[in-house]
Amino acid sequence: MDLGTYEILYRNVISRVEAERAHRVALLGLGVAYRVPGGRRWLRSFAAEPDERLRLRVWDQPFANPLGVAAGLDKDGEAVEALIALGFGHVEVGTVTLRPQAGNDRPRVWRVTEHGAIVNAMGFPSGGSAVVRARMIRLRARGVVGINIGKNRDTPLESAGVDYAGMVATLFDVANYITVNVSSPNTPGLRSLQMADELAHVLAQVREANERTAELRQRDPKPLLVKISPDLTDAEIEGVAEAALANGARGIVATNTTTSRAGLPADYSHLPGGRSGAVLKEQANHVVRVLYRRIGDQAPIIGVGGIASGADALERIRAGATLVQMYTGFTFGGPALAGRILGEMSADADARGWRNVLELVGADVKAGSSS
Repeated sequence: MDLGTYEILYRNVISRVEAERAHRVALLGLGVAYRVPGGRRWLRSFAAEPDERLRLRVWDQPFANPLGVAAGLDKDGEAVEALIALGFGHVEVGTVTLRPQAGNDRPRVWRVTEHGAIVNAMGFPSGGSAVVRARMIRLRARGVVGINIGKNRDTPLESAGVDYAGMVATLFDVANYITVNVSSPNTPGLRSLQMADELAHVLAQVREANERTAELRQRDPKPLLVKISPDLTDAEIEGVAEAALANGARGIVATNTTTSRAGLPADYSHLPGGRSGAVLKEQANHVVRVLYRRIGDQAPIIGVGGIASGADALERIRAGATLVQMYTGFTFGGPALAGRILGEMSADADARGWRNVLELVGADVKAGSSS
């Protein structure tokens, strides 16, 4: 199924199905495809040929390429192996909560197809950390798997660190890295945990759990990342980054969804939740540039938001991201999109002569470009 065929299928079938239901069916379909005879070969037929120029090591872990799946697409780790087979270099599962929870009331996902955008107010629906761990421990994925964690809705903000620490202990042995999500707009009060003092308090508990679990398991601690909002001021972005790195974070994920409705029709202004997709691209690029100017190469940045082409991915990398992730673009682009993006990145290497994608990280910022 090439991109053109998927576009026809999306327009005539998928777009007519309620957004969350369509997502659920597609995710289950990927999982089933990976397990049936011939399914893995079919999934891998969408992937691009491996390119040594796209390989990189981050946190001393090998990534086949910098393109990953953002948290939100596979919340409970049901299609990780299938997504890796499609060519993604890493998958971030989640957001996972300590205890199972249903999330917000439906409807809670809306497509804005003509703008390549999604508005979601999911509120961390999750099978819970124990269920996710049981599923993940059976995986034999060849790519890097991160897990994105968030507090339960009914956990008081002052006790959020207990939730996060509990999940680190539970999920330690099934994650290559762990992202602390303090930036979803769909859990009341959560974004306040991004502020320096609150973030330091949460990360102190997370770091302690990480180090204690590592010692018990005789392993190195897992890389801890913090996922931030695109709706922060430049000064707040810098403050969050400094607080995160000072308290043990080894990377920043930028960004989560935005509460802004700029660029969307007025019909969508009343909807709750966060907006993602193409209309978030410039805002996310800006956050990554601000981050890279502040922290440089001290810690990797994962760039998320509005990535739907090889040019988008490379622009984010030149702004300062070491890795990039997509979700909404994949929803609209289908299973062939990862292969196309990676193919476009390889074509750029052919045209421009760069030898490894790491050469490009922050290139525009280093050159003084604001574009």
